[in-house]
Formats: sequence, C-alpha cells, structure tokens
Amino acid sequence: MIRRLLVANRGEIARRVIATCRARGIETVAVYADPDADSPYVADADVAVRLPGATPAETYLRVDLLVAAAVRTGADAVHPGYGFLAEHAGFAEAVLDAGLVWVGPSAKAIAAMGDKIAAKELLADAGVPMLPTYTDPGRVDAFPVLVKAAAGGGGRGMRIVRAPADLAEAMASARREATASFGDGTVFVERYVERARHIEVQILADAHGAVLSFGERECSIQRRHQKIIEDAPSTAVTPELRSALTTAAVAAARAVGYLGAGTVEFVVDPSGDFYFLEMNTRLQVEHAVTECVTGTDLVGLQLLVAEGGALPASAPPVAGHAIEVRLCAEDPAADWLPATGTLHRFAVPGVSTQFRPEARNDSGLRLDSGVRDGSVVGVHYDSMVAKLIAWAPTRTEAARLLGTALTRARLHGVTTNRDLLVRVLRHPAYLAGEIDTGFLDRHPEVFAPLLTSVDGLRLSCLAAALAGAAARRAAAPVLAALPSGWRNVPTGPQTIGYDCPSGPVEIGYRLGRSGELVTWWVRPEPTGGTATDADADAPVDHPTVTVTVLRAEPSGTVLEVDGVRLDFAVHRVAGVSFVDGPEGAVALAERPRFSEPVPEVPEGSLLAPLPGMVSRVLVVAGQRVDAGELLLTLEAMKLEHPVHAPVAGTVAELPIGEGAQVETGAVLAVLTPG
Repeated sequence: MIRRLLVANRGEIARRVIATCRARGIETVAVYADPDADSPYVADADVAVRLPGATPAETYLRVDLLVAAAVRTGADAVHPGYGFLAEHAGFAEAVLDAGLVWVGPSAKAIAAMGDKIAAKELLADAGVPMLPTYTDPGRVDAFPVLVKAAAGGGGRGMRIVRAPADLAEAMASARREATASFGDGTVFVERYVERARHIEVQILADAHGAVLSFGERECSIQRRHQKIIEDAPSTAVTPELRSALTTAAVAAARAVGYLGAGTVEFVVDPSGDFYFLEMNTRLQVEHAVTECVTGTDLVGLQLLVAEGGALPASAPPVAGHAIEVRLCAEDPAADWLPATGTLHRFAVPGVSTQFRPEARNDSGLRLDSGVRDGSVVGVHYDSMVAKLIAWAPTRTEAARLLGTALTRARLHGVTTNRDLLVRVLRHPAYLAGEIDTGFLDRHPEVFAPLLTSVDGLRLSCLAAALAGAAARRAAAPVLAALPSGWRNVPTGPQTIGYDCPSGPVEIGYRLGRSGELVTWWVRPEPTGGTATDADADAPVDHPTVTVTVLRAEPSGTVLEVDGVRLDFAVHRVAGVSFVDGPEGAVALAERPRFSEPVPEVPEGSLLAPLPGMVSRVLVVAGQRVDAGELLLTLEAMKLEHPVHAPVAGTVAELPIGEGAQVETGAVLAVLTPG
C-alpha cells in the first residue's frame, strides 16, 4: 500500500493528483522551483521540497533531484503527472532502482512508445493502421507532410510542410524545439491528413491481464497542433468506428505489455479511415472529460494498479457529454503569442467541483486550476493556467454552459484565449459537429474579441471612469461625501484618458449637483485600429443613447441605457481598470495627464514581443535580408518564437547574441529598409 507519494510535477496536474491522494488517505510531497514557491499546489501537499533554480532543466527535469526528494521525505511512490519526465523511461528506472513504486507503465513500455518511430514499427506488426512515415527527408515524395518529434508530444516539435523547399528548415526548427522540451531532438516525417479529426482512446491495464477502454475523446480543435478544446464522446464516431478504434487501442496496449493509464491517439480522415498517431504513456491533460462522462477517478485507478490491484471487470458506460477547454495565457489574435504577468483576479462562477470526477444526468462545471488571485505567469513553463469542464445530458447543453461560465469569468492581469474559446463553443459549425484539425484556419471570425460593439466599448469606458472617480472620492481626506466633480459654478467636464485595445481614447463627462450624469462623450471611437495624433482634433462624439447612472462605486457601475439596466464590474489595479460588462471584458490602462519620458529606440527597431532567451541568430550586421526572412528566434514558455524581417532591407544593428536573456520591448535588431 502506498503511504506517501511524491508528485514529480507542478501546477494543475500536481493539484489533481494530490486531490485524489487526499481522498484516499495518501500523504503527498510536492516539489517546486523558485518561481513556484507560492503556487497553490505547494500548499496543497503535506510537505514540499525546493528545487533550486527556475528553468525546467534546472528543476523539474532533474531525475537526481526528484528521486533524492522522494527518498529524503520518506515517500514510497512517485507519480509523474504529465509533461516533463512523465514519459521518460530513465526516470521510471531511477524511481524503481531507489526502491520506490512508480505510478505508471514499465520503463520498457515507456521506451517502446516514447520512440515514436520504433512504436510505429512495433504496432504495425500488431495490426494497427499506420500513415506513411519517413526518417530520411530525401525519401519524402509527396506533400503536405508533418514533421514530428520522435520523443515528445503536446504539439511541440511539430511543423506542417507543404513544399519541398521548406522541409529542411522545418526539420531543423522542430529539432531545436524538441531538444528544448524533451531533451531529444530526433524528428521524423509522416503524411499529413487534411481535414482530419483527432480521436483518442483512453485505456487502463493492470498486472492481471485486463485492458479496459474508457471510451474516446474528440480533440480536433487545435492551435499549433496543440489541443485546446476536447469532447467526450465524439459526435463523429459511429458504433462501428468506436469498436474498431477500441480494438486497435487494446491491441497497442497488449503489444507492449502495458500497465496503468495510457492514451492511444488516432487521426481519422474524411472517409472514416483511421491511422495510429502515438501512444501517450501517461495521464492526458484532457482526462477530465472521460472522468465526467464515466464517473471514474482515473488517478485513483492509476494508484490501484500501481499497488497491484485488479481493475473492474468492465469500464462503466458513458453517460451524457463533457467538454473541456484549456484556458491559456496567450493572445490568439497575435499569432498565439504567450502572455506573462500577474493574474490579479481569477474567478469562475458556478463551479460545482474541482479536481474530482463527476457523472450525472444534470449539468455541472468542474475547474482544475493551478493558479489563484496573485499568481504570476512566467516564461519558464507552459502557458495553460486552468482547465474548465462542463458536463450535461447533451453536447449542446454542455457547450452553452461552458461558454456562459467563461464569459462571466473574471480574468484580470494576463491576456488569455478566453474570448476565442467562447466564440468556438458558440459557433454554428462547432455546435453542428463540423470540426476537424483545421477548424481555426477556416473560421478566422472566432479570433475577434467578445466585446466589439462601439456602444459596448463606450459604456465600458464610461463605467471605468465613473468607478475610478468613486474610488478617488472614497479615498479623499476631506469632503468625501460630495459628488465627484461637484462645483459651485458651471465648469467644464471631467476627462480621463485610457489605452484600450484599439488605441488611446479620452472620456469626458459632467455630473450635476446631485451626481446625475448631465453629458458624456468618448473620442475617438474605441474600435477599428489604433488612434493617431490627428484624432485628437476630431469632433466630440456625443453618444446617441440615453444613460442614467444608477450606482457608481469603486467596485463597479450600474447604468440604465435607454431603459435597460446594465451592470459593469470594475477592478482597478495599478492604474488599470478591468471592466467586465454584459457583452464582454476589456482592460483599460489609465493614461497619465503628463507623459513620462520614454527611452527612444532607433527607427526600424525590432522589439522582443515577450521575455525569453535568444536561441538563434541567423544574420549579421550589414547583411541584406528579404521581407519575411527569419532573423532570429526566441525561446519562451517551452516554444520557439520566430522573428522575421517586416520589410526588405539591411541589418544595421544586432545588439544581442545567442543565449541572451531579453525582456519585453528589448531591441533585438535594427533594420534599415530599402
């Protein structure tokens, strides 16, 4: 029996494993790098061990430090979570060599499936359908193809190549990203299936010969080959296809003598034919949807198998539908650029449970999160901050519940993909089940923010201005009871400037003696691109709606607009007003009345879009470059971010070198056009 278990991971998955252990009376040990010292999972565990350092290579990828932490704290078992060393055969061997229980498949099975090239050969002999695969790029004779990391997953080290001329660079880039993420730069090439669906089967196996399937998951909504929305069950899987997928998944598990929880992933083409992609020898991020529709604690079954127990005679039937979204700190409209910063507020309304499986005939929300108010999202780790799962009797009901909860969530301080997730969940094609891995490419409309109407943006600006005035009056040392802006004689309106997503705006308003709104305006319109200096002279925009202020407090404003009451919650942090209104959310940064001097950068400067490490520099000062040419790459959040020349010209300056750490806004290169 396991008495104390070390979780060799961080964030949301560490909390998930700890939750099951707590329910089963198993003590837990957390490990944490320096940036994670105040993370919720560290407090959840019974004891915690510091891993000095910040990067994964210094901490969570150190087999010796993790095993030593388990031994030092008296742990008798190790759960690897997912990511990091979860599919590292050497880690499993080291745990077993230390006399500890490994909660996962054997090192042999991990090694067999961890090398995707060898895995394909092994499982092809077991009768599992395969796509054409190449290790020699010279043998690729048809395009498009997909370059993949042999030792990884999660979309890292993947590149679609549609032309022979692009294959060499794609393979080189994939090798670098795979090396950074998995410590192994081996890549291979396989045929890319257009308009494919990504379907995976959850299996569990025990030491007594049982291999059970817990149904399939639809994982076709992806960005950069990484899943962001998952369904269980899939609307595209017929009973016949389900049977064939299950047979292939069980055959794959038996072929490697599998033990514990694993996922066999397949690609299904438009004709219904399916092919093996990979087998993940660990728990998947999206395991929660399977738990919700089967009522099964998959982590609990992992522990049962690790202790030598036998699985049930059969898996429970699937009931209802579950959908999971991955809430990530990133900007979809800026080519999925990861975002960093402090998450000042993180609140999702209506959550029924956290980290616990649910299966029922009514509806509910499950939140698996690794963050809380005040958590810092840094550059060292994956951008996912939470998973939100809805389950309901039908898929449409689950999508509606999930979309509404996301819309009402308070997510302040860090840019997220929330708005895109909501738009996908509400999209007619998604609701009709018309999805595949190219869904986002075909539907650019889902990249628009939820708050797009001019009136909605204007009213959000007004609500922020009034809440800010109320906060200043509440903090006033004298005459705090007077209405904001009160004067003995008529005077001009109060004004405040904000930087909103479309550019700078100015809000003007005048209140009467009793605090009523006499007049207000916004200029320029807070939409449609970035404002320019010429806009400062634009005519004052008098909104056509009639607005009455019902309440203005530091925490929010209630407005009556043409007879309709609207509530705006306002959360102010360090000069930024986070406004959550009926149509959506917006962050408004207050502009100083007198601009602070800012350092000048040379004309033609290319600036770092986020903090990170310069992993490659491909040009030298004085070199001529073409528009779109790759100049250098940044490594951040376990991904490689290319920096291309915006125009043709000459590299005038190159102030950084490979290996340099840079902050957002740092000058990476100066380009002279022409």
